[in-house]
Amino acid sequence: MYQKVGTAAFKKDLTNILALSKHLDNPHKKFSSIHVAGTNGKGSTSHMLASVLQEAGYKVGLYTSPHLKDFRERIKINGQEISKQFVTDFVKDNKAFLEQQGLSFFEMTVGMAFHYFALQNVDVAIVEVGLGGRLDSTNIITPVVSVITNISLDHTQMLGNTLVEIATEKAGVIKPNTPVVVGEKQEEVASVFIARSKELNSPIEFALAHKNLDYQTDLNGIYQLKNFKTANTVLNVIAQNDFIIPDKAIIKGFLNVVKNTGFRGRWQILNDMPKVICDTAHNLAGLTYVMQQLKKEVYENLHIVLGTVADKNLEFILPLFPKNAIYYFCKPNIPRGLDAAVLQEKALKFNLSGRVYSCVETAYKSALNKALKKDFIFIGGSNFVVAEVL
Repeated sequence: MYQKVGTAAFKKDLTNILALSKHLDNPHKKFSSIHVAGTNGKGSTSHMLASVLQEAGYKVGLYTSPHLKDFRERIKINGQEISKQFVTDFVKDNKAFLEQQGLSFFEMTVGMAFHYFALQNVDVAIVEVGLGGRLDSTNIITPVVSVITNISLDHTQMLGNTLVEIATEKAGVIKPNTPVVVGEKQEEVASVFIARSKELNSPIEFALAHKNLDYQTDLNGIYQLKNFKTANTVLNVIAQNDFIIPDKAIIKGFLNVVKNTGFRGRWQILNDMPKVICDTAHNLAGLTYVMQQLKKEVYENLHIVLGTVADKNLEFILPLFPKNAIYYFCKPNIPRGLDAAVLQEKALKFNLSGRVYSCVETAYKSALNKALKKDFIFIGGSNFVVAEVL
């Protein structure tokens, strides 16, 4: 599983997913979809869109990754996770094919999601890209709109070492004669998307050029403003493609994202005194916004429970963290997890000091025990650290 072991499990090819889809009678052709790619904000944007469309009365499938606690978080309809029975039946019924074809964990999951959405007759599915775009397993759909939130350096060993290379991979979700919404108009890569959309005769809009800010969202964090603008622009586009989305549904949808979809892990408040926040941001762009948010907090002492995966470029992200904090270094409980002592050693080069703990739970409990009521505890560095705390 890529989620656990990293690059070795990544398959940059559509052969397997196309074979599985054919085996399942091409379920991806039986429902409308919205395809969401990008480096950061894919999950938030996808959940916002799902919430609004639910409020508008649509039966909405939602496919996202990775999960935090339960595999079934990846596949939902109107906020309800796929049943355990469906998952086990799918594997049982298709086991011979899955093994014979040598499908990856992600390929099987995408096929399962599309099969489930088709059988349940969803009106529309919000489909989040797993990694990249062009050769991601989700990229067999023909959506009503393609969405690219932003571009930042992440997963460079698979997608390329420059923003242009990464943008080119993500531009692979753009389909012929299909509208494209790009969340941020970044000078370095905007031309990549403009050229691709022109080549495919696909109208393109840059979301942040629009000042449509008449609504509020229940998702915390200053970075959600960008995701909100992206989602709102997407809604404007699909409203021109036979989707009926009343203003009331937009208002309620943005205000009830967590309630409607079960979204977790983004600047999520876990405790008040001391204030405890967790956030899954784990790359340069995502952590830049989260650290900006952290600077706005008022506290006496700052405690940071920090763990990462071993293939993370720490020279990029560690300089973002505040030096005036007490660090609790830990290793997420997966094979990809970076040894806490190694993390401590690397962090010390950037004047970040603290103790090593045997696991995430011990680190978090120690922070809670040491923190005073007016202190602040931040938990992050990896999806997996947040998952263990949740």
